[in-house]
Amino acid sequence: MKLFYTILFCILFHIGLAQSANQYFEKIRNNEAELTAFFAQMPKGGDLHHHYSGSIYTEPLLAHAIAQDLYLNTQTMTVSKEKQTGTDWVLFSALQKNGELEAYKQKVMQKWSVKDYNYVDYPSDKQFFESFTKFEPAIVGNFEAGLLELKNRAVKENVSYIETQLTTIPCAIKTDDLAKYNNQLRKMTVAKNEKAVMQSLDSLYTIFIQKEAKKYAADFNVNFVGKMHKELKIDDSQFTMRYQNFVLRFMEPVDLFKNLIVAFISADSSQLMAGVNIVSPEDGETSMKDYELHMLMFKYCHSRFPKVKYTLHAGELTLGLVRPEELTWHINAAVYTAGANRIGHGVDIAYEEKSYDLMRYMAKNNIPVEINLVSNEFILKVKENRHPILLYKEFNVPIVISTDDAGILRTNMTEQYVLLAKRYSSITYDDIKQFVYNSINYSFIQDPAAKKQLLQDLDVRFKIFEANFSAK
Repeated sequence: MKLFYTILFCILFHIGLAQSANQYFEKIRNNEAELTAFFAQMPKGGDLHHHYSGSIYTEPLLAHAIAQDLYLNTQTMTVSKEKQTGTDWVLFSALQKNGELEAYKQKVMQKWSVKDYNYVDYPSDKQFFESFTKFEPAIVGNFEAGLLELKNRAVKENVSYIETQLTTIPCAIKTDDLAKYNNQLRKMTVAKNEKAVMQSLDSLYTIFIQKEAKKYAADFNVNFVGKMHKELKIDDSQFTMRYQNFVLRFMEPVDLFKNLIVAFISADSSQLMAGVNIVSPEDGETSMKDYELHMLMFKYCHSRFPKVKYTLHAGELTLGLVRPEELTWHINAAVYTAGANRIGHGVDIAYEEKSYDLMRYMAKNNIPVEINLVSNEFILKVKENRHPILLYKEFNVPIVISTDDAGILRTNMTEQYVLLAKRYSSITYDDIKQFVYNSINYSFIQDPAAKKQLLQDLDVRFKIFEANFSAK
């Protein structure tokens, strides 16, 4: 009986702490500075929608480019390891010698990130997506420093897990002799001949296996990710990281499918590889043209690799960006056709055909939506009550809060929660706490023991955090 009352006391004590934290939260929810202090210290679980290259801040990228003495295009602020044609390409060392380096540092910051962006001179979505190609050579060969930067920032910010989309898997399999499949696959998709599409993908799969697709996946897992993860000691008692493979939407179908097969093989054969994704602007010409085909490719890969989890960028669209009818089916196709385990962004859900049924299905089948408030505001200009987060919540769709590309957007996880609290008064502290736990429960961590440990750690962190408010 004594043990029973001890346990009951502990339960009631912790409930009281949570209530005190909730009361304090409601008291400060209209004060941004107080909210920032609150959320900076609050445990934030995992960041599940996270692009490695877009999450490194510009300052260390630029420092690396200068240290490597890359070439800078003084008009576009693009860097290159080799001098390109034209007179605008100058070594950083030459800029330093001429006393121009500091001036160009500022210009680079404004092109590689949203720093000083005035929302007037250039489309925000183009500013965002074009930044990746400008600094890409500064990313290559600097993964170790970048991963440590992300880990150290996460630890300081009370983020205990990151599931990052690191890089594409190098694959030298030639596809010139398979080009005929590109038009065939597109025609069959337009004709709604799913059976024929799957038969063609099956033929391609056999070819890629014969051309040693498994070798490229194994080399990536062992000699790149595995080696680097171990040597850097990324996982410890404070922090855990896993990696998503991804493919690029703008590629021709055969090349995209080749990379998708390698990505699935990789994720199927290493516990460090959490899952698979697809990236690049969803409104791009090829992305739109081949969207349904891409969903069928994921469906096919699931049939081959049923244990592999995947999240899909879907519905990162809004009215005006594409024709209205294109807003009605992307999340539907990602959920129903591709069978996505999570949805990234999901901004156009209100426009989707039978959106209520779709959200009920997501809720029933535990398919979370990854909400990226700062990203959606900058790229799509969708914020406040135009954003569908409360719509998802109304239909009990699991929600996780993520940063997307914190480096380019010059944000962090804390700011996501500050905006969440300020903008949506119906979202309570208990809701936010649930979102945090969702970020671990719906992660793609393959090792059950690792996930259990993260959840137990989150319990301890919240008890410590909420104890701050017991006397307030």
